[in-house]
Amino acid sequence: MKIARIGKHLIANRSRVRRAFPAPALANIERAIEASETRHAGQLRFVVEGALDGAPLFKDQPSRARALDVFSQLRIWDTARNSGVLIYVLLADHKVEIVADRGIDAAVGEPAWRHICVEMETAFKRGEFERGVIAGIAAVTRHLVTHFPREGGGVNELPDTPVVL
Repeated sequence: MKIARIGKHLIANRSRVRRAFPAPALANIERAIEASETRHAGQLRFVVEGALDGAPLFKDQPSRARALDVFSQLRIWDTARNSGVLIYVLLADHKVEIVADRGIDAAVGEPAWRHICVEMETAFKRGEFERGVIAGIAAVTRHLVTHFPREGGGVNELPDTPVVL
């Protein structure tokens, strides 16, 4: 257990998320997800968490493991074509994780997802949170369009609204 990490997470709070992602930014992110999903058969979710608390924090859960938990809890894996993608942001650790269901992950692969995460983290370091997320959504969209093109009317299987934890 790293004391410095615990300290960062304990002093972080929801106001940090509201500063980085105010309501208008979250609305723009939701619109970007809606627009993305008109172009492919994938399902995209965005989750931002200010800090870990309780067991995840005191067990020193890495951001990747937390993203996998959120992916499962939100049932992003439960899409008809195995094409769900989670963009997860843990503000206290300055980390972005992308977790993709097996269908799209097999086609794209970890290096491509990691590249998108690094680009988003770079934008966040400049204070460009909304812009970084929207650019990340656009990058994920390009992969989904390539590997899961839209066929017919399509069904929106997962909510497009960003989740703030």
